[in-house]
Amino acid sequence: MPGRPIWQCAGKREPEKEAEAQRWVEAVIGEQFPPGLPYELALRDGIILCKLMNRLQPGIISKINVSGGDYKFMDNISQFQKACVKYGVPDVDLFQSTDLWDQKNISLVTQTIFAIGRTTHKHPEWRGPWLGPKPAEENRREFSEDVLRAGESVIGLQAGTNKLASQSGQNFGASRKIILGK
Repeated sequence: MPGRPIWQCAGKREPEKEAEAQRWVEAVIGEQFPPGLPYELALRDGIILCKLMNRLQPGIISKINVSGGDYKFMDNISQFQKACVKYGVPDVDLFQSTDLWDQKNISLVTQTIFAIGRTTHKHPEWRGPWLGPKPAEENRREFSEDVLRAGESVIGLQAGTNKLASQSGQNFGASRKIILGK
């Protein structure tokens, strides 16, 4: 699609989710995104994302590059992703560097921010705002051998029953007429 920016073509962007993520990031880092700059461009150099991680866990990123060109800004994104993993964000929830840098899939960047917001629930030291619902926790149960053995002989109701079942009266599709003698 010539003439349209890449960010309009890729991914299923949700402006409400992006605005919610932006508000949360601004609340955590204590500063506003640059005025007049679109969401994806404000995040592109990785500076805001690195500040976010340093606010959630001070010192997790030792040096944020605020100048130095594209290579240094790409390094910010890489440092941010490593910090996310250290913080406990599952690596499947991380965007690829090119998703943000080349603006190929900004919706994945937003999903990563939401994943960070969910992960803050697992950090009792975090007293700031949260983003998204609290993740479910494992509810492990231990059963004795007797209980496990007794459960093997029970057929649960959701499995159904085949008592009194037959195929009488079933008809699949239209019947076929066989004409003899022609």
